[in-house]
Amino acid sequence: MNWLLVVAGAAVGAPLRYLTDRAIQSRHDSVFPWGTFAVNVTGCLVLGLVTGAAGPHLQLLLGTGLCGALTTYSTFSYETLRLAETGAGLYALANVGASLVAGLGAAFVGVELAQAV
Repeated sequence: MNWLLVVAGAAVGAPLRYLTDRAIQSRHDSVFPWGTFAVNVTGCLVLGLVTGAAGPHLQLLLGTGLCGALTTYSTFSYETLRLAETGAGLYALANVGASLVAGLGAAFVGVELAQAV
């Protein structure tokens, strides 16, 4: 039964990631992968909130399912590699640094917010 919660969350997270990424990226005339950055940081915040406040069923649905499909380490890695390969090394470094700092910060803020409520 638990796997159904993961599937249900992923069924929402994957299309949400695609649509959000396309919507954000279409508004930026930059090689920086703003769409992937946004979904990853948002996913970190949601996972922090879920981790700090939700029971096991919501953690499966939202944490593992939704956030697992919403966020994307593979695309982050690929886009960073492509930036470096195409001569946009500073953008690649910025992507790694900003993703790490913003992602960890968002997760921390999410946990703190959930525990404060």
